[in-house]
Amino acid sequence: MRLILADDSVLFREGLARLLRDAGHEVTTVGDAAALLESVAGAQPEAVIVDVRMPPSHTDDGLRAALEIRGRWPDVGVLVLSQYVEPSSASRLLAGSGEGLGYLLKDRVSEVAGFIASLERIGSGGTVFDPEVVRRLLARAPLDTLTDRERAVLEHLAQGMVNTAIAERLHVSQSTVEKHVNAVFDKLGLSRTPGYSRRVLAVLRYLDV
Repeated sequence: MRLILADDSVLFREGLARLLRDAGHEVTTVGDAAALLESVAGAQPEAVIVDVRMPPSHTDDGLRAALEIRGRWPDVGVLVLSQYVEPSSASRLLAGSGEGLGYLLKDRVSEVAGFIASLERIGSGGTVFDPEVVRRLLARAPLDTLTDRERAVLEHLAQGMVNTAIAERLHVSQSTVEKHVNAVFDKLGLSRTPGYSRRVLAVLRYLDV
């Protein structure tokens, strides 16, 4: 396959490029998100490998470049690599089509045969997601079951507000707030456990801690 590898770490980038070339792939390397987009526009690769955090801001530049590639060149497979599990990044990728898409932790690169097989699957239009990323996405799923009012109550809990203050802010009765709070606990699977505050646990789940 014709591949473009984008990562700002020279050692990681060149080491991975060598592995891929030894496996028979044609690899072009770049060090930032802007160079990746320029290279894709000129070379029309079959797939790209891109780190989430890249220059210039070292935040989500690589992810934003990946999303742009998905929009402008939908036939190009995209494999996103990350040092850590970032469920929000995975969710943004999954918002569109899942064809020719992958999200793996960088640790998986050490499993050379499996990594190359995953890359080739993506290049053929398949989907590959790291098991740990999937686990974290599923762990976040209960938040999606909350109603708009329950989510609003949880947001106010995260601000440290007590039930009476939440009732005043939302213009409802305190008993209604208590009902929503209990519903939040139930949907998040927070049972009564001695020594633990369900309010604190709910806020931690909301903040994805």
